[in-house]
Amino acid sequence: MKRSTILGALALFFTCLAPGAWGQTSNNDYNRGNVGAFLDFTRQQGADVNMLGAGARVGFNLQPHVVLEGEMAYDFQKTKTQTVTVGTLTTTTRSTLRLLHAVAGLKFQTTGDVRLFVMAKAGLLNFGVGGPVTAGAIGTQIGNISDGVTKGVLYPGGGVELGHRLSLRAEVGDEIYFANGAHHNIRVTVGPQIRF
Repeated sequence: MKRSTILGALALFFTCLAPGAWGQTSNNDYNRGNVGAFLDFTRQQGADVNMLGAGARVGFNLQPHVVLEGEMAYDFQKTKTQTVTVGTLTTTTRSTLRLLHAVAGLKFQTTGDVRLFVMAKAGLLNFGVGGPVTAGAIGTQIGNISDGVTKGVLYPGGGVELGHRLSLRAEVGDEIYFANGAHHNIRVTVGPQIRF
């Protein structure tokens, strides 16, 4: 059952992808897809913590104005200064919170060297804690998604891409996760991408 479901989903995906990607091979407008990297800023509601990280994305055009896109980002552990109420003593404490974002969905865009877009994505947000903050911790956090605190997210947003084959992309969105109600978190990403 699982194998036939996966094969069916892949067949549907490639059927939808074929008219948009292969139908554009006659012109050289680099409008078949994109791959890129980005810096990620997330403002966590309630915790009043600004998280910084890095990520990557890949997208495939279903049509010139519709892109199926997926991305993943890892926000590193943050140092937070906290003021103690006894006198004027200030201590610096290290937050053990790290975030792993993984979302996919549709992006609707204009064409040309300046592209405006809106997007609607869904996925997950994993809250990781503890352990060293190293490059190896990213793989550990991905492996612990089923064991850690993972919430489903909706991610609507929009932005702009500047350039042709090599472009700069900036976007802002509302990463909404659900835990005893909806939590709205501002998320901003900026980085280069290559269109193919």
